[in-house]
Amino acid sequence: MARPQPNLTEVDPVWHRICQEADEAIAKEPLMGGLIHAGVLHHKSFERALAYRISMKLSSPEMSEQILREIADEAYIETPELAAAARADLVATYDRDPACHRFMKPLLFFKGFQAVQAYRLGHWLYQRDRRDLAYFIQMRTSEMFGVDIHPAAKIGKGIMIDHAHSIVVGETAVVGDNVSMLHSVTLGGTGKEDDDRHPKIGDGVLIGAGAKVLGNIKVGYCSRIAAGSVVLEEVPPMKTVAGVPARIVGEAGCSQPSLTMDQLLRSVP
Repeated sequence: MARPQPNLTEVDPVWHRICQEADEAIAKEPLMGGLIHAGVLHHKSFERALAYRISMKLSSPEMSEQILREIADEAYIETPELAAAARADLVATYDRDPACHRFMKPLLFFKGFQAVQAYRLGHWLYQRDRRDLAYFIQMRTSEMFGVDIHPAAKIGKGIMIDHAHSIVVGETAVVGDNVSMLHSVTLGGTGKEDDDRHPKIGDGVLIGAGAKVLGNIKVGYCSRIAAGSVVLEEVPPMKTVAGVPARIVGEAGCSQPSLTMDQLLRSVP
């Protein structure tokens, strides 16, 4: 059966590259043909492939893959920005993760990328007051990926979550564009407040493994939070903080910490 051909009047370099990589992967490992055809080559667009992949991952006896796929298809048609953000997340993962050698890998195999796209779908539902469905997406994302992001949280594009285990992002958290974080990061509150109680992370921030940022505090753009730190106070832009509780230990070290992924501390007083 011939696979769907791309619309030659529209150029999507990300999708074109994914399809090329899929063909090459099957030629190298034919046993992966069924999975790769189902996940990539049977689809006409990146949006359709992403809807399929997310619905397959989140489906359960309580909610069928078909229903979830229809919801995702509706979301990507109504709000093209969702797929644009997904493309930015995919390219960010490829650029920043040394273990990512192909565009195809995040779509098929990386739970950090998949969990963020599931969150985006839940957020889309939450914004349309379809909140029970949004909470279902949150629950299944947590169960499947170990990533618990409240659907009301606001997350920008170009997000890379490496390893993506035990990530928690609270209801009123805000995450800017081009942010990178590693496993076991928490953007949480400090008690039982029910108002604006979660962190605001600026653009270009790098958050190391196991870091906890707690309370309604700002983390300035292009700053670095060292692994294992507990951040309880505002972080100025382009600084490095470390420790429990975290304190400023130097400059960020470069103009774009989230892109370089450099986590070494070189200027501890």
